[in-house]
Amino acid sequence: MSGMPDNDLVAVLRPFVRATRPVLDGLREADPFGLRSRVAPGATGAAPDERRLSEKILDTLASVQVPGTAAWAGMDVDGRAHWWIYRVGRFTTLIAAVPGLGGALARTLPVSDAVGAAGEGLLLVAIAGEHGVRDEDRLVELLASVLFQRELAVADLTLTAAEDAAADARARELTGELTATGTRATLKKVGGAVWRLGRALWAVEDELDKRPHGRFYHQWLGLLPVVGAVGKYLGEWSGLKRAAKQGRSWLDRHGLAATG
Repeated sequence: MSGMPDNDLVAVLRPFVRATRPVLDGLREADPFGLRSRVAPGATGAAPDERRLSEKILDTLASVQVPGTAAWAGMDVDGRAHWWIYRVGRFTTLIAAVPGLGGALARTLPVSDAVGAAGEGLLLVAIAGEHGVRDEDRLVELLASVLFQRELAVADLTLTAAEDAAADARARELTGELTATGTRATLKKVGGAVWRLGRALWAVEDELDKRPHGRFYHQWLGLLPVVGAVGKYLGEWSGLKRAAKQGRSWLDRHGLAATG
């Protein structure tokens, strides 16, 4: 499949990008308690003993560096990108460690390749978003470059109405319940979505060897009894960080990296 036509690769990556965005956008932009606009404790001039307990709790939450908080808003782009590396890395590692979160798919797909590829794809879309890159064509080009070492010009490829509708339908299939109105994003639902994202990339399984991997010694360690799982974990973690670095380099080369 090394000679896979560009159109076929785009047909795989386009719904993947569409399926990742609702999850990542929700994590990045949600601010249910108005934490982003809150000021630091004491800035209002009120005495500490005059503050309601709920207000103190909200101020504490606002000081935590997670999407939607004042602390998050005050971080620079590189700081938020670094946060996503650990967020995605820990999350996909958890899913790999608890196959039940992926349902039936977890019994049919190799953990390291399926979850590793999906995790790197999620991370790349998240980092690009922090740099203000949300255009679907550019995101597809980014994933193609980092994950498959393919330089595409997606804007030059014609997207028909039928292909667009098919991509939407496939994205809904991958996202599952997460996009349903009123649904709550539980760990199991998100875990299942990540496994489906991995399965989507499995459509180009012969290309997955091109994605960023760990060092050679991680592969050797992964072959050993008892400590093999540790080697696979370290390898995926190393690959994830390399994917982030390559993604930033791609953004720099294309003049898309934000400053500050």
